[in-house]
Amino acid sequence: MLCGFIQTMTRTQTVQRLDPQPEMDQIDLYRLPGHLIRRMHQVGTSLFDAKVTQAGYDLTPVQFAALRVIAAHPGLDQAKLASAIAHDRVTTGGVVDRLVQKGFIKRDINEADRRSRELNLLPEGNNLLCVVSPIVKKLEADLLIGLTAEEGEIFLQLLQKNLSAINETSRAPLRMVQRPRDAL
Repeated sequence: MLCGFIQTMTRTQTVQRLDPQPEMDQIDLYRLPGHLIRRMHQVGTSLFDAKVTQAGYDLTPVQFAALRVIAAHPGLDQAKLASAIAHDRVTTGGVVDRLVQKGFIKRDINEADRRSRELNLLPEGNNLLCVVSPIVKKLEADLLIGLTAEEGEIFLQLLQKNLSAINETSRAPLRMVQRPRDAL
C-alpha cells in the first residue's frame, strides 16, 4: 500500500509531500515479528540477569552460551566459537577476554597452527555451568509460561524453522560446530 500525499500550497507553487500516516495506521506494532522478538529477547535477558545475579554470579547470556559451547567442544578456536554462538568475531573476542579474566576458561596456543588459540574450560568454569545451567533451564521455561507444554514445543520448532530460513541474512550467521569424526 502506498503512503498518502499531503498537498500544501505556498505563494508560488503547490508542493506534495509524503504523508506517512495512512501507512502507519495499517501497522499494528504489537503484531510485528521484529518488535515481538525484540521484546522477548528483552524479557529473556532481564530474567537471565535477575536470576543469575540473585544466585551470586556475574555472567551474561552470551558468556553462558560461550561457556556451553566451549564445554561441549574443548579446544575450539575463537572463530568457530563466534560462529557457534552467532556473534561477530570482535564481540566474541571481548567475551573470551572476560571469561579468561574471570578464570572460567583458558586460551592455549594451538600446536598445529600457532596463530590460533584453543579455548578450554577451567574447573571454575565447569563448576559455574553446573550451578547456572539449572537456573537457565528454569528461566527459559519461565519465558514460555503463557504456553502449554505442547504450544511451547511448537513455538520453539517454528522459531528454529524460521531462523534456519533467514540465518544467512545475519551479519553473524550461526554455524554449528561439528564433532570430530573420532568423537562419534
